[in-house]
Amino acid sequence: MTDRIADIWGPRTPHAKGTVWPARVDLHLADGVAEDDVDRWVQSACLLCSNGCGCDIAVKDGRMVGVRGRASDVVNHGRMGPKGLYGSTPWASSPDRLTRPLVREAGRLVDSDWETAMGRIVEVSQRLLADKGPLTHGFYSSGQLFIEEYYALGVIGKAGLGTPHMDGNTRLCTATSAAAFKESFGADGQPGSYTDIEHCDAIFLYGHNMAETQTVLWMRILDRTRSDDPPVIVCVDPRRTPVAAEAERTGGVHLAPRVGTNLALMNGLTRELFVNGWIDEQWIFEHTVGVDDLREMVDPYTPEEVARICGIDAGDLRRAARIFGESRSVLSTVLQGFYQSHQATASSVAVHNLHLLRGLIGKDGSGVLQMNGQPTAQNNRECGADGDLPAFRNWDNSAHVQELADLWNVDALKIPHWSPPTHAMQIFSYAEEGTIELLWIAATNPAVSMPESARIRRILDGDQCFVIVQDLFLTETAQLADVVLPAAGWGEKTGTFTNVNRTVHLSDKAVEPPGDAKSDLDIFLMYAAAMDFRDKDGAPLMTWQTPEEVFDAWRQATRGRPVDYTGLSYDKLRGPTGIPWPVNDQAPEGTDRLYTDAIFPTDTDYCETYGHDLLTGAAVTEQEHRALRPDGRAFLKGAAYTPAHEVPSDDYPLLFTTGRTVYQFHTRTKTGRSRSLHDAAPEAWVELSVADAARLGITEGDVVQVESPRGAIEVQARVGQVMKGAVFAPFHYGSWDLDDPKPGHQSRQANELTMTVWDPVSKQPYFKTAACRVTKVRDSDNPSPAPTTAASAPAGDGVPPTMGGSPTITRQVKTPRYPNDPADDHGTAELAPAAGDR
Repeated sequence: MTDRIADIWGPRTPHAKGTVWPARVDLHLADGVAEDDVDRWVQSACLLCSNGCGCDIAVKDGRMVGVRGRASDVVNHGRMGPKGLYGSTPWASSPDRLTRPLVREAGRLVDSDWETAMGRIVEVSQRLLADKGPLTHGFYSSGQLFIEEYYALGVIGKAGLGTPHMDGNTRLCTATSAAAFKESFGADGQPGSYTDIEHCDAIFLYGHNMAETQTVLWMRILDRTRSDDPPVIVCVDPRRTPVAAEAERTGGVHLAPRVGTNLALMNGLTRELFVNGWIDEQWIFEHTVGVDDLREMVDPYTPEEVARICGIDAGDLRRAARIFGESRSVLSTVLQGFYQSHQATASSVAVHNLHLLRGLIGKDGSGVLQMNGQPTAQNNRECGADGDLPAFRNWDNSAHVQELADLWNVDALKIPHWSPPTHAMQIFSYAEEGTIELLWIAATNPAVSMPESARIRRILDGDQCFVIVQDLFLTETAQLADVVLPAAGWGEKTGTFTNVNRTVHLSDKAVEPPGDAKSDLDIFLMYAAAMDFRDKDGAPLMTWQTPEEVFDAWRQATRGRPVDYTGLSYDKLRGPTGIPWPVNDQAPEGTDRLYTDAIFPTDTDYCETYGHDLLTGAAVTEQEHRALRPDGRAFLKGAAYTPAHEVPSDDYPLLFTTGRTVYQFHTRTKTGRSRSLHDAAPEAWVELSVADAARLGITEGDVVQVESPRGAIEVQARVGQVMKGAVFAPFHYGSWDLDDPKPGHQSRQANELTMTVWDPVSKQPYFKTAACRVTKVRDSDNPSPAPTTAASAPAGDGVPPTMGGSPTITRQVKTPRYPNDPADDHGTAELAPAAGDR
């Protein structure tokens, strides 16, 4: 039995380079439930990070009572992280679940029924369409729905209504991932594979605290770094995270640039490859476009200049560049430290540039994982619920639009393609102005997760826009809605979803949803039927009745596109493991990594975008793109570093950055209802460096006010691992679990301080570059509630360790043979103690 709160990553199974990651099964059941008590196990995959770990749901007496990792799954080989183990099922039986629709009467939300609630939505929707047209409608969805739900929503918006105002909270977490892929390779889609970990000589993690955000993937890396032939780790992060500690342990480098200076750092690394000849000239000539412009762009970024801008040591930059330049195989991963910071897309594209300059892509051990933050973010991007056209089609290519028009049997002019899709930040601006008069929010909580929270609350609470929210609970956002629809959650419905490295899983329904709650798919289909959407021949636009019927329609939408699902089916996905797309006649068992032939989807008639200027966001035209004649070659693109929009000043001398903790997910809708996870990180906090805390007279646990030009929070201080000049706060904490929420209840909400500013290409908002000041409010007798187990560990002694998770089971099992795995050594590894992993 193991306490996986105290021991986040569990026991090690070290193995040699080029061998299969050994299987290890993790299992957790509710208190009082033994394995023999379980009535049945139902196939699924975890939804509490983007890793997509295959698992089985334990069901007893009609309730979900636990989870078990699947040893046969290619993603996790049986392992699960603390959020998956402790947070997957308790929320489902929480007494505060939404079980009936709610409608607003005389300023209050009151119980209603589906006929009344949907009738009110349809009445407003039809009136707005008749009076003002489809641009009155906006949709803001999630990264936690299923493929079937995203695709149905996409068809409603694009072919039923004809609105371009569709996006998801994926805009907040992984829009830059998609944008970077499009700019470099011509289309979205993860080039690398998790199996690259088993084959690489070096791993670079850019703004990616994998040890907390994707704990199972970090276990996979630890099982290589604890072997006799470990890869070298290079970490780019302003905090000393467990990733940074592992970099130091393996003889790598921890680069801690000033917040907002990532692009200067990347330009410096790129220049070092050129200057030292660590590039493959022949491969570049055959497979890329733009090398001369890139070489000229990065030339001013000497190690000394980068050191001046970023506040790092020039020698450390040179060492990191040498590791990249001289390693035979390199895996790079990227996450929010780049995506949510200044010049996000340019910085993420620069990671691709390093790999393209050395030809290290599409090969065992060499690739890029531009990570996602949410479990089904990839599907929002694939299916068109984020405004893009389904299956990575180009909205600016009339032939692509016509393909969809033929598929849906609608006039091509019905499908909005006259301008770029409306991104989330603009959607909320339109709702603020009253241009969007109906805003439908599904499975997300923007009142807590969007930047500049006070502004978002004003928008949602105003009379200028009719707000619909469908969710599991009465979230901070739902409390402001005009209609609230009770939704079924994971395990209460059937559907498919795709993880970071393109692996598709089927999640079967395990139990019935509570009360009158409906699946998100059933809600969307109910709306479509009530609106009576028709195709151009007068037949119903959407005739699907089941998730499987929608999945089959989605498969046909992907035919011939990079994201090809045509070889998948529900029956095939009910096998032992998830399957990575593309899956078709050429790859019937799926595809482990993309671009093994060094041919990229950049052809002008096939690509998902013609590209953008990375500095300004100006669009490249079709004619300009065609003139470059990419013809299957990747783009090398660069941009000059510019200072962030908001820099420290005398009034606001520090830089505020937000992020995640290992024990909570998003706004804690599920994880906050798990006793083990809640107790491990029960309350918000803020982290200061030792130097800044001493200068401000702040000690561990003191209550402080953190203030930006937009708002303030009042929380306890953790004197910890963040770099001097930076202030870190977790963004998870809203007000739903406070005993007495009142007008000042936002005092712990990190996004009170953040800015309404976004990247010019990906349109992802900047959560990590706000100027702030910190003031001590009062002493405290207790340490801050920050966990001690990972990046939030205290700098000093005397803070009780974080522990208290209910016991979990970890089993050593024989490692099965995994499809598409390039390694061929299988067996059973010894479980080694996890000491020293922090």
